[in-house]
Amino acid sequence: MSEDTKTACATFPFFRPEREAVVDSMDCLGHVEWLKDYCPNKMVSAEQAVSRIKRGSRVFIGTGCGEPQHLIRALVSDLNLQDIVVYQMLSGTLAKYVEDQSFTSRFSLKLFFISEYMRKAAFEGKVDYIPAYLSQIPSLFSSQRIGLDVALIQVSPPDRFGYCSLGVSVDITRVGMENSKLVIAQVNPKMPRTWGDSFVHVDQIECLVLHDEPLWSYVPSPRESAIEQRIGHYISQLVPNGATLQIGFGQLPYAILKYLDGKKDLGIHTQLITDGFLPLFEKKVITNKKKTLLPGRAVASLCMGTEKIYNYVNNNPMFYFRNSEFVNDPAVIARNDNLISISSALEVDLTGQVCTDSLGYLFFSGIGDQVDFIRGSAMSKGGFSIIALPSTAKDGKVSRIVPSLSEGAGVATTRGDINFVVTEYGIAELQGKSIYQRVMELAQIAHPKFREELIEVAKKRHYIFADQLPPHEDDLIFLEGYKTAMQLQDGTVVEFRPLMPSDEFAYRNFFYSLKEDTIYYRFFYYKKLFSHETVQKHWASVDYRKNMSLVGITSMGGRKEIIAIASYAQGEEEADRAEVALVVREDYQNLGIGSHLLEQLENIARENGYKGFVASVLRENTGMIHVFKKRYADAKVLRGEGGDVFIVMDFDAGDAQS
Repeated sequence: MSEDTKTACATFPFFRPEREAVVDSMDCLGHVEWLKDYCPNKMVSAEQAVSRIKRGSRVFIGTGCGEPQHLIRALVSDLNLQDIVVYQMLSGTLAKYVEDQSFTSRFSLKLFFISEYMRKAAFEGKVDYIPAYLSQIPSLFSSQRIGLDVALIQVSPPDRFGYCSLGVSVDITRVGMENSKLVIAQVNPKMPRTWGDSFVHVDQIECLVLHDEPLWSYVPSPRESAIEQRIGHYISQLVPNGATLQIGFGQLPYAILKYLDGKKDLGIHTQLITDGFLPLFEKKVITNKKKTLLPGRAVASLCMGTEKIYNYVNNNPMFYFRNSEFVNDPAVIARNDNLISISSALEVDLTGQVCTDSLGYLFFSGIGDQVDFIRGSAMSKGGFSIIALPSTAKDGKVSRIVPSLSEGAGVATTRGDINFVVTEYGIAELQGKSIYQRVMELAQIAHPKFREELIEVAKKRHYIFADQLPPHEDDLIFLEGYKTAMQLQDGTVVEFRPLMPSDEFAYRNFFYSLKEDTIYYRFFYYKKLFSHETVQKHWASVDYRKNMSLVGITSMGGRKEIIAIASYAQGEEEADRAEVALVVREDYQNLGIGSHLLEQLENIARENGYKGFVASVLRENTGMIHVFKKRYADAKVLRGEGGDVFIVMDFDAGDAQS
């Protein structure tokens, strides 16, 4: 064995048994000898490779955990390199040098996303940010709108046919390489060999630098918190079994994955794979069986994490890596039925505008993949998007639901694109909603201490009625225990939950949908108007303890509507009895909905110290009398002064009949 080969083998160690399949069982000697036979002139040191870069060159560097660290270090160390413009999607290694004035005098950094490692430098103006949709970055290179001279990439060792893999960084790396005049590749045995459109033949590479080193690791700081638990709880309510998911970049999307472990047959079509997915793969929560585009395959273009996830994607045919132009194309995304996009934001204003890339005038992250996936999910059959964010920032001192975006903040997602917003205080559904409704939905999920302020600003801007009551300042997380559902014989699912301030229009629509006789039975006269004032009066009495209202809701083609309302209120004469009333829309009567609502109201009333119900019912309303008597067989039915009866119901008697 020659001395060159011995040196190469020392740098390029044998594969561990579990990784040998990556390169058709070729060992170190096999790689080196194959490359020496096939392209001996391409095998150079890092220093020799970067010496070919000319002054003033525009250099592309591979993304994130796939970046060629050894080549980057050689690039920075070569003092002959001057006036170099560097383009990179997500930068890590260069963060070590941006504080050095000699570095910033020689290199100009242009980033498509500001990583946490680069934020300080971005705030200080030491790096330049290029706002762009991730799906459109490849075309910036291929159209030469952004010209490239050199590409520094990292690849796996070649197989016996000469094909290397871009591994965990296909995203914009492939197109960056294809549109550069000089391609320098760090060949690293620790780079996984991924399936899909990740393969690059050595003929496409001018310089091959053999260097073994661990890939850059990305592990969000673990911070299990009650806020993340609650946000994860709400998101799990929105995600059905069989959905295909996109999970955005960041700490919060990473953390909420664990709260989806009770789902079945989820699919993946996402920009980024992280360690957060691993438990869902291992538990078979993610199977990709229900996907309509590339079923059985988890589609991605980038992987960032630890050696554990790198080993998992290594030579795993379940993963299908493509470039960002494909993965992030809204038209491609929409080919997945039931595609749910989950991403985060810095702040959301009361009209639904979302900021993701800047805190005021300070660039904080990037547009990234959010808009691509929000628009793709909107076009997906059964798909929708979720923006998840904590309700506050700066240790609770600042609301992230704001009257208007901060001065200088950029609108990444417009108010016309937004669907669901989730905080630790609940779910706001904005799609198709007016400004008035959006204000009420978003104020409802803001931190309690900011709700009144948000409502007051909205009044001044004439977003809402001048007499609008603010949402309760209490933390109403306990209302989650009051949510139930029942399936009717025809398969329709009716969801039951407490009435909320944002239900005003749905509440009015419900009453206007009722027949005159039904309204007469409920109100004892032919009530014609259900005005804003009427609804306000009803909602003002609801404190979710002594006074409660539940609604029954069905989904009709993605549109939810109220089909039943049941309420109790503290009685005027006996403090331990509540007055109860309920009404069910005619087409849903005699299906058990009234009985279910009565049972749920009783459970809540018991928690709040009540011992029974009373009700005033018209004598001819035999259906309602039957509902009460069915549950409370020992109820006392007393004649009223007019055409009504007064029914007294004891909960203990109800227990006896249950």
